[in-house]
Amino acid sequence: MSTTGQRGGGSMLAQPLTRPSGGRIAAYAGLFLLGAVVGAAGALVQPGWFPLGLLLALTGAAGLFLGGSRATGTRAGAVAPAAGWVLSVVLLTASRPEGDFLFGAGIGSYLFLLGGMAVAVMCATLGRGRQPGGSGARLGK
Repeated sequence: MSTTGQRGGGSMLAQPLTRPSGGRIAAYAGLFLLGAVVGAAGALVQPGWFPLGLLLALTGAAGLFLGGSRATGTRAGAVAPAAGWVLSVVLLTASRPEGDFLFGAGIGSYLFLLGGMAVAVMCATLGRGRQPGGSGARLGK
């Protein structure tokens, strides 16, 4: 019999699911709302100062996604604000029945939309590096 199904060994997929605490759920909800705010702010900033505004908007989104991941210690900490960001940007992209819209059809809008999604994927899949334990500079000691 394999040890992958036991509690102590095996992959993470074989481990039993645990229920997240109320504080963690509140943190994810807060990150979701903050992602929506950053998405709306980026939508307003990026066309204003085209090359620098786009860079500022994408840098702010990357900082939020990576910061959420580091603050919670999980990849879901990056996915929650990314979901809020994508939702707000997609809602702002849709035109209204009156013909009003926030995004114009231009290269900056497409770069903001696709670049933000790429940054979200990069931050969500970015793993924490393993830190060696111990104090020695040489691994053999």
